Amino acid sequence: MSRKMKNKVITNLKIEKIASEGKCLGYHDEKVVFVTGVAPGDVVDVRITKGKSSFMEGEPVKFHEYSKERIEPFCAHFGTCGGCKWQHINYDLQKTYKRQQVLDQFQRIAKVPIPEVMPTLGSEKTKYYRNKLDFTFSNKKWLTLDQIRSGEEFDRNALGFHIPKMFDKIIDIEHCYLQGNISNEVRNELRAFALENQITFYDIRNQVGLLRNLIIRTTSTGESMVIVQFGENDPESIKVVMEFLNQKFPEITSLIYVINLKGNETFHDLELVTFAGKDFIEEEMEGLKFRISPKSFYQTNSEQAYELYKVAREFAELKGDEVVYDLYTGTGTIANFVAKKAKQVIGIEYVEAAIEDAKLNSKLNGIANTLFYAGDMKEMLNEEFIANHAKPDLIITDPPRAGMDEKVVEMLLRLEAPKIVYVSCNPATQARDVALLAEKYDVVKIQPVDMFPQTYHVENVILLSRKAQ
Repeated sequence: MSRKMKNKVITNLKIEKIASEGKCLGYHDEKVVFVTGVAPGDVVDVRITKGKSSFMEGEPVKFHEYSKERIEPFCAHFGTCGGCKWQHINYDLQKTYKRQQVLDQFQRIAKVPIPEVMPTLGSEKTKYYRNKLDFTFSNKKWLTLDQIRSGEEFDRNALGFHIPKMFDKIIDIEHCYLQGNISNEVRNELRAFALENQITFYDIRNQVGLLRNLIIRTTSTGESMVIVQFGENDPESIKVVMEFLNQKFPEITSLIYVINLKGNETFHDLELVTFAGKDFIEEEMEGLKFRISPKSFYQTNSEQAYELYKVAREFAELKGDEVVYDLYTGTGTIANFVAKKAKQVIGIEYVEAAIEDAKLNSKLNGIANTLFYAGDMKEMLNEEFIANHAKPDLIITDPPRAGMDEKVVEMLLRLEAPKIVYVSCNPATQARDVALLAEKYDVVKIQPVDMFPQTYHVENVILLSRKAQ
């Protein structure tokens, strides 16, 4: 079926509605057709890229009618860079679609009674809202078809984002609307300096080249962290690059580098060197200070993270005498945020460096009623752990996109805490976990929160209440 349908063009397909992962859908011969890069109301010709017995996937090759809901994308890289796939949809509609995504996932996957899904809590900033971006250096810059056909010679070095589904092709980013402050300046100045001084960009296939990766983190308090990842151990050249950044941008709070000779860009197991400034930056929320180290996770939309945590705290309805378990606590942001309204908060997190930050964050803020433990959640949260700690009155869980391990869900069912506040960046895995928890819990509140404007991603907070015995 797939070979027969591939590259077939369906003409005049009416796009009916938004589907998952930012795609939209229409219907052809009683089959669903998922299409990228379109909006509900568009009428398009679609080239099929995948065909199955029950559905097809495709991409638009010609527009006959444009949706009334369309707006003009503001970024020159839209359509090539895969970062902001909803720039062509107005923001109010984005929020509506995100709420619908949550509803669809719970109806399709959880299949349990749910209350009305509340309107998506929107972000005040729809541009320049991220506090962290990763850029990749490459000697395999993405060229457009027009550039290739021109026959001209183009410099193939690039600093930007990966082209979707092409691990070795990088689109050279001139201006990114996701992160403000000094982000665009640092990236563009470093690229220009490297080109001028003939410093090698990384070749991911052959794993050679000095400049490999650039991470820029910022805070709402004006601090910044810049991490340069080098693909070769060349002390002299590394010093040249780092001194350039230090002199060009003295305002950088934390200037760090790491030498990575591995086959992937992860550096949690590598030594980081602080070249200038501090080895951390600080974020602030409701008077609380949170220290963020290079290996720590922190929500990438600082202002909206505050709104997210306020929802979680509101759902918790803490009175002051409760024991709270904060699972997947990260740097203890939620744990410390709710600690003043609880008797005790116990946080568990896999990343040891994050737990050290969580402990330090409690100390910095004079919070004495928190405990933090590092370890694999499914191994840590066991009968022995429960026996050595008070049983929870409330569980807050904020797992990664994959959701909670089934062993963790089983333990939650055994613990039978009166309430669970489940924060998720993936409503599909959240709904899957809710289907398992439904044995003992009812869903009583659902609040989508938009952390990522211009994208299809949505954060979701739900309140689960233990069923009457």
